[in-house]
Amino acid sequence: MTPNSRLRGGLHLPISTVLALTITVAIAVAGGVFFAGWELLGARSLKPERQLTASTLFDLVKLAAGVVAGVGALVALVVAYRRQLVDEAGALREEKAALRDITRLHTERFTTAVSQLGDESAAVRLGGVHALAGLADDAPTPELRQTCIDVLCAYVRLPYTAETDLPPNNTEARHAYLSLREVRHTVIRLIREHLLLADDRPHSWQGHNFDFTNAVFDGGDFSDVQFSGGRLSFRSARFEGGTVNFNDAEFGDGRVDFGGAVFSGCTVNFRGARFDGGRVNFRHAVFSGCTVNFRGARFDGGRVNFHRAAFEGGTVDFRGAELNGSDMSFFGAAFSDGTVTFGGAELSDGQFSFRRAEFEGGTVDFSDADFSGARADFRHAVFSGGTVDLLRARGAAPDGLVPLNVDPLPTGLRLPPTWRRTS
Repeated sequence: MTPNSRLRGGLHLPISTVLALTITVAIAVAGGVFFAGWELLGARSLKPERQLTASTLFDLVKLAAGVVAGVGALVALVVAYRRQLVDEAGALREEKAALRDITRLHTERFTTAVSQLGDESAAVRLGGVHALAGLADDAPTPELRQTCIDVLCAYVRLPYTAETDLPPNNTEARHAYLSLREVRHTVIRLIREHLLLADDRPHSWQGHNFDFTNAVFDGGDFSDVQFSGGRLSFRSARFEGGTVNFNDAEFGDGRVDFGGAVFSGCTVNFRGARFDGGRVNFRHAVFSGCTVNFRGARFDGGRVNFHRAAFEGGTVDFRGAELNGSDMSFFGAAFSDGTVTFGGAELSDGQFSFRRAEFEGGTVDFSDADFSGARADFRHAVFSGGTVDLLRARGAAPDGLVPLNVDPLPTGLRLPPTWRRTS
């Protein structure tokens, strides 16, 4: 078999074999049609001619010419088809060669950009950040784009001293901090700009993973972005000082993870954010001396998990939020100080659980919250201080409230007289 007889994605037989098979099939089909017509027309009763006339001879010549022309057409068709396969195989080889060249060039540029990120000069590092973002835009494959994004996120995860932890009156340390902060905030800004683009835009980074595990944030803006597909992790991140905005951001049906995150001395805004299905995880998060603002946020389906979170100060604000068919759980959470408020929130067709929560101080306020069809669960909660205020809560409470497994009624749990309680 010749080298050209086997083309990737093409014919796997020699051309002579293909031609022979094609002619054989054509003759068989023609013979079948001829004999079928012979039978249908009753040709068996035709009278044979003992003398070959000029007309009959001419008809035979036309028949032979037609057969030759048909065979020639079949041969031309097979040859043309094979030529097309050869051209397609050649184009495929050229495309793969071009992809190899593009990938090699991408790797070279990637190596240069990464080396810039390790430079002592903040200006050079800024150049490396922009170079990596441009490489992600030009990446020939999603995997190479994800690699560039991973490096940018890894830069944000590098050890970082927040301004509040700087040694006092140390000008050199402060200059180094400001330089590093500028580079880090540039990474955050570039990520936001690319996530503002729709899926069908060529430079959109939608559907990719963003890993900020253990990162330190002292500011940053993710407002209006759409996190669709992929995974978004702020697990064990520390929000220390400054303001981090997720205002009007949209979180798709994937997983948003703030598990173990620490919110201290800062403001984190989720005003008007939308969480569509999926899981939002604040498990073991610590809220201490900060403001976390979910005012006007909307949770449609899915589960919001504050399992064993610690509320040690500051404010977590859900005023005006909408929970439509969502389950929000504070299972085992510890409330020792600060305020968690759901004033005016709409809690419909879902479950609201404080099972085994510990109330040692602070306030959880449901003033004017609407429990239309929702269920509230305080079973096995422990009240040794603080206040949970449901006095002005509205909605179908008598039918929707899960019976409280406490007796007598704790002084810190304030219920409307129409809401029922059983031991």
